[in-house]
Amino acid sequence: PATMSSPATADSVWPRVAKLFLLLLQLCAPRASPQPRRCPDTCICTSDLLSCSQQMLRRVPQALPPTTTTLDLSHNALTQLHDHWLAALPHLEALHISHNQIRDLSPRAFHNASFLWHLDMSSNHLQAVERHYFEALVSLEELLLYDNHIKRVDENAFAKLSDLRKVYLSWNNLTTFPFHAVQGLGIHKLRTLDLSSNRLSSIPVEVLAALPENVGNGLYLHNNPIRCSCALYLMLQRWNQRGFSSVKDFSEEHTCKLSDNVPRSLIKFLKHRDMFENCSASTEDAHLLHLEVVVGQPVLLTCNTSNSSLPHAATTSMWITPHHEPIKHPGNSNRSLEVYRNGSLRITAAKPWLSGVYVGLAMNSPYNFSRMCEFNVTVLYPKAAGETFSTGLTTLLGCIVSLVLVIIYLYLTPCRCLGCCRKPAPLSPPQECSAQSSILSTTPPATDGPHRKASANKHVVFLEPIRETQNGKIRLALGEDFPDPKHPKVLQLKSDSESISSVFSDTPIVS
Repeated sequence: PATMSSPATADSVWPRVAKLFLLLLQLCAPRASPQPRRCPDTCICTSDLLSCSQQMLRRVPQALPPTTTTLDLSHNALTQLHDHWLAALPHLEALHISHNQIRDLSPRAFHNASFLWHLDMSSNHLQAVERHYFEALVSLEELLLYDNHIKRVDENAFAKLSDLRKVYLSWNNLTTFPFHAVQGLGIHKLRTLDLSSNRLSSIPVEVLAALPENVGNGLYLHNNPIRCSCALYLMLQRWNQRGFSSVKDFSEEHTCKLSDNVPRSLIKFLKHRDMFENCSASTEDAHLLHLEVVVGQPVLLTCNTSNSSLPHAATTSMWITPHHEPIKHPGNSNRSLEVYRNGSLRITAAKPWLSGVYVGLAMNSPYNFSRMCEFNVTVLYPKAAGETFSTGLTTLLGCIVSLVLVIIYLYLTPCRCLGCCRKPAPLSPPQECSAQSSILSTTPPATDGPHRKASANKHVVFLEPIRETQNGKIRLALGEDFPDPKHPKVLQLKSDSESISSVFSDTPIVS
């Protein structure tokens, strides 16, 4: 009995040991954190929209729904955005943080927001736009920073925002702006740059005039105390003539300051143009030199820098191509354009796509531009050596000669035969025909007698059976030259007692 009970006892102990081991694992395992609430208490949530507006929030709510694509935190009391706070929102596309109290941004405040394309930080307390503020927003298209306290914008603040289309910086305290960064970086997608209602006292007109038309159309500079100058007036007047919205829609809001010593000496110079009647386009375009060159020939563009007020030692030259690309020493990448130390530009081989206006600028640190000259280069193809007549004149002469020949052929063709040129003889009156048949004869009858014999060439054109009976049989009209009595159209009638001439007699037959 003792030997029989030991295996059963071992079999019953092992399951108990396994259960005890599993229980210890469950007790030692860390407890899972409770699932976060899908929507904060003070917010309104929909499928992909989270609105926490006007809740007087001082901190960003925790446990935000990860499906949010639009987050509204406007009209609150936020003062700071901590690092990586958008990591819980991987699908965020639009962020509204306007009307808060944010003064600056941490270096990684907008990390983990690679899909964000709309950012509204208007009506805050930002003091500047630093380089690290928005460099992580690689998909940003619209940036709203108006109604802040911004005094400075870093020249590389928008360097990595290749998709940027609209920037609103109006109603700030800007005294300068890095326009060269916009031109030099070539932001081709930029459509709106609003710098209105700031404190800009001077702008580089030469750089702005060389900007692409899409940037000039959306560059708003009105309501700024810019110093009056003929260059500024002529540039804005040219933009107005081209129909740029930035000037046409705010013509009365464009002001300039007549004297720096008199702060209130502002004038609406586009409305009162009589003050700038001495500024003519001819003086502005006097530096525009026209140059024609044949395809394949080298071109050297040299500017006269004697009137430049910049020190020669600290001056570097830069050219702006017709494609709005800045070219510095030694030239572009493929060396089709070379810039020398003395400021001259050399086109190694003229090509048709190199035609246009080249603007030469003198650049002094830190990015103080002054225009030296402008060249309007036109690349032409060489004419053939034997070409003496104009192509259009030759074509016109050929058309005239062809038209004259057609008229001669239609109306002045000589008559080649006398018979066809004679007028046709008048038609003879129709003769009487027999009521029973119509007979054509090639030889007209000489006399009309009662015993005139029929011609041997007479034929029957149309035969009609004669309703005349003889011995109970129907008599038919006859045809002379049809010997076959079984002809399908004409039947030959054998005469019994009457002659054939009596049938074809001119006198009517009386039955």
